[in-house]
Amino acid sequence: MNGIHYVLHRIHHGENEAAKELLRMAERQQTEHEVHHVARDLASWSQEHLNLLAKHAANFDLDLDDHADTPNGITSQLRETLANAIGPRPEPALLLLEDLRHLYLRTSENSLAWEMLAQLAQAKHERGLLALSEECHPQTLRQIRWANTMIKTQTPQALASL
Repeated sequence: MNGIHYVLHRIHHGENEAAKELLRMAERQQTEHEVHHVARDLASWSQEHLNLLAKHAANFDLDLDDHADTPNGITSQLRETLANAIGPRPEPALLLLEDLRHLYLRTSENSLAWEMLAQLAQAKHERGLLALSEECHPQTLRQIRWANTMIKTQTPQALASL
């Protein structure tokens, strides 16, 4: 495995996980309409990143899936059944905070991987990969900012109500 393969795999995995986390969040937060809709929109960005990554990876003899995995409905149902059997679930506001915290960390990792790709592309004079990073990285930064803003606005109410 060379450096380009490593970083493309890293970004691909991270964007796939971000898309799944955002779709799960949208599913769990259906009553919070803003969160539900924004999370779906942000997931579509990660899904588009996967599509673009797959196209560019083909230039390096690397076969990456061009669409995101979807959250497993059976797993979601099993998780819900298990949670009900174990006992009371945390407050919905705490679940949202946990979702946002996970999303913030995941998208921060993705941002680092996009930066690694940009640096490697510059060093190897790979204009296509640099353009890819310049196109996708700003959207990842916006995902981070949204998660951070939501954490800031949701934390006082969620934690003060405990």
